[in-house]
Amino acid sequence: MTRRRLRLGTRLALGLGALALAVFAVVGTVMAQSMQAYLERRLDAQMSDTQVSLKKDFAKNGTVKGKAYGWYSVVYDVRDGVATPKNRDDLPADAGELAEVALRVGGPDPVYRTDYLHGDGTYRLRGCRVSDGVVLVSAAPMNDITTTVRQLVIVEVAAFLLALIAFVVIGRAVLRRGLQPLSDMARTAHDITSHDLTDSARLPVRAEGGNGGVEVEELRTAFNTMLDHIDTSLAARTAAEQRLRRFIADASHELRTPLTSIRGYADLFRYAAANAPEEREAHLEKLRSEAARMSVLLDDLLLLARLDSAEVETPLRLAEGDLAALAREAADAFRAAHPTHPLTLTVPDGPVRLPFDPLRLRQVVDNLLTNAAVHTPVGTSVSVSVSVREASAVLRVGDTGPGIPAADRSRIFDRFYRVDDSRTRDRGGSGLGLAVVHSLVAAHGGTVELTSRPGSTVFTVTLPR
Repeated sequence: MTRRRLRLGTRLALGLGALALAVFAVVGTVMAQSMQAYLERRLDAQMSDTQVSLKKDFAKNGTVKGKAYGWYSVVYDVRDGVATPKNRDDLPADAGELAEVALRVGGPDPVYRTDYLHGDGTYRLRGCRVSDGVVLVSAAPMNDITTTVRQLVIVEVAAFLLALIAFVVIGRAVLRRGLQPLSDMARTAHDITSHDLTDSARLPVRAEGGNGGVEVEELRTAFNTMLDHIDTSLAARTAAEQRLRRFIADASHELRTPLTSIRGYADLFRYAAANAPEEREAHLEKLRSEAARMSVLLDDLLLLARLDSAEVETPLRLAEGDLAALAREAADAFRAAHPTHPLTLTVPDGPVRLPFDPLRLRQVVDNLLTNAAVHTPVGTSVSVSVSVREASAVLRVGDTGPGIPAADRSRIFDRFYRVDDSRTRDRGGSGLGLAVVHSLVAAHGGTVELTSRPGSTVFTVTLPR
């Protein structure tokens, strides 16, 4: 059986109630004791005034009125440590306490004492010297003081209990209202266990009525920021998982094709070796071609994996180089390999110095030029230009082909993505060329952008100097 825990507001209210009870007890005790001490001082003053009158009566008449209004007044003759009363008729039943007070009077200062007289109750005793060997002792009842203090205690207890109840009830209501924002946060936290991290799961930064104060508003802001981070992280993870699944599926498909071709050509080669020796070289050449194609595909996949890995050092060997010279070399190689596409080269007269990996950056330029040659008709003009900005160098590779449709531009740098899925792989490639370009440029700390329309397609590579 589980125990139900009290809510935070209730526990705080009860804790404050216990603290208030302790404070009330201290305050009530101090008030009762102060009142009792005050009333005792008033009684002492009244006894002092009364004894002054009794001394005058004793000096005039030689005796005092022993009992009046519940008071006792006795004159003692003190000799040799013995107190002998002069008015025995008015002595209380328990007169021993009065005699002890008379014996303690030894000077001009009065002696006070509070004692319980059997048969009469609690009395305040005062003894004072009348003359040599004569002492006057008065006893005043303290019933009125006791009754007054008792009534005060009763009033205090009743008032403090009512105040305590009101304090707990009102305090609990105020605390619950003040802690309502925390309850809202807890409710939202329970709601998002269903993976609902949309804007409906956010909390308003300022609660209605301003409950909670600045601290709760800061907590609300931090809570919403945390939800935003969680939402962003989950979205990024989901997108990464989707890309990974698509990448694995595409990679498996791309690798299966050359493997199937190799197996088919291997069977043909075995058949030709037995029945048509003149065809063996042709089949062997096909085997080499498919193996080379698969090797290039695997190299690209390995390069992309190394560029994506945060645990492996980036596979770049940076060195100070001339971007203009690299563009000239790439242009010469393109003219030799693709004579059907006229190339225009525009570079500065002087060198464009910046740190880059010559092998990998040359791969970027070659991939962009090959992409322009493969996906444009024969005779399409291709251009390469290098320019310098204040803190960067810009390489542009363009063509005058039909352009890239707007629906495909956002995914042009995705792996295994082809603008025209119907074209053959012999012409269209594996779909990794532009993905390699994007990853290598990013590894250099640069950016690559695409602008395209019919008759003009330009890839702009910006590298920091």
